[in-house]
Amino acid sequence: MTRPNSIRPPEGRLAVLLPGMGAISSTFITGVLLARKGLGLPVGSLTQMGTLHAGGRSIRMDEYLPLARMEQLVFGGWDIFPDSVYETALHAKVLEPEHLGPVREELEAIRPMKGVFHPQYVKRLHGTHVKTGATKAELVEQVRADIRAFLRDKGCARAVAIWCGSTETYVAAAQVHASRRAFEAGLRKNDPSITNSQLYAWACLQEGVPFANGSPNLAVDFPAAAELARHHEVALAGKDFKTGQTLMKTVIAPALKARMLGVRGWFSTNILGNRDGEVLDDPESFRAKEITKRGVLEDILQSSDSPALYGELFHKVRIEYYPPRGDAKEGWDNIDLFGWLGYPMQMKIDFLCRDSILAAPLVLDLALLMDLAQRAGRIGTQDWLGFYFKSPMTEPGRTPEQDLFVQERRLKDSLRALMGETTGAD
Repeated sequence: MTRPNSIRPPEGRLAVLLPGMGAISSTFITGVLLARKGLGLPVGSLTQMGTLHAGGRSIRMDEYLPLARMEQLVFGGWDIFPDSVYETALHAKVLEPEHLGPVREELEAIRPMKGVFHPQYVKRLHGTHVKTGATKAELVEQVRADIRAFLRDKGCARAVAIWCGSTETYVAAAQVHASRRAFEAGLRKNDPSITNSQLYAWACLQEGVPFANGSPNLAVDFPAAAELARHHEVALAGKDFKTGQTLMKTVIAPALKARMLGVRGWFSTNILGNRDGEVLDDPESFRAKEITKRGVLEDILQSSDSPALYGELFHKVRIEYYPPRGDAKEGWDNIDLFGWLGYPMQMKIDFLCRDSILAAPLVLDLALLMDLAQRAGRIGTQDWLGFYFKSPMTEPGRTPEQDLFVQERRLKDSLRALMGETTGAD
């Protein structure tokens, strides 16, 4: 990344628009509101708590970068259920009531706009708060109108959008995704390859709103979206928040590869009981998630370079819906590895994590960094933000980087370059 000629200052209010205002969004919004009042720390957020080396010293990111402040953020979004953010947070049971109480009035005031919902893409949910229209093109125009009205009514200078909705059934890129003209024709014809998330993304891009995809959905990862982003000079990023089990894979797998230890098998299973778990209980939705989770090891270990070590790797991923666990997900990994002379060893990882607690700081960072990229004139795929995703989007012809520490270095190097600094060690 090179330094832009100028970066517009972060003046005015920044709308953070969230398609999907469930557990992740309510946890994110509550955390920001509490942090504003000094009642909580934004743990896990690089922009708020991280540092980098620049100018010969270590400096906090929020002091070094011209980021919007948390006080400037205004929250809105869409959902297929009409509950306020407070009601959603109570239902999700991620946060304890004592954390919701101090900001209850603010949370109750945030209610979602009606969502775009075609149930064939998320079969386990039955929305009651949904838009209607004869064509998908009409629905895009309704979302565009929502964006304009929200910015006007809330007095916001600009917006960013972060997809926090459910995983859709797997959809492969088709001819309708090949160009802007083909996609717009598909919207008018209600093409079945155009999903709910793509309608939100298309509306945001049309309105000049940068869009980051926190799910494995085919929301913006196709040529027509890239073409539209270039036309409207909008930043894109994605896909699929890297939170629990996959976060651990991007740490452990590079360590094994660095020591040239072989891997014969890697079995991963998850149990969770939130809405995400219910949606992923559908095999077609799980397929989309499985692809992003499985691709991590393949990209890191590069079996073609070391066939004796990784050429026969058996990798299996499972997600099980288990209602008693709620948002407190458990990710369990069994790794069958081998060392000197082929002698077998095992590693077992049991990560009892909280899905929305890990995702919330990613939403904050992506909102602020996507806004920074937009103000700096960065157009199209922001692959330097791959640190935050399971399946990082890249420009055509580029291979995504999956090693967490390489991703971190690239993120910080890119931010230094944005500010006109030479690359430094962190």
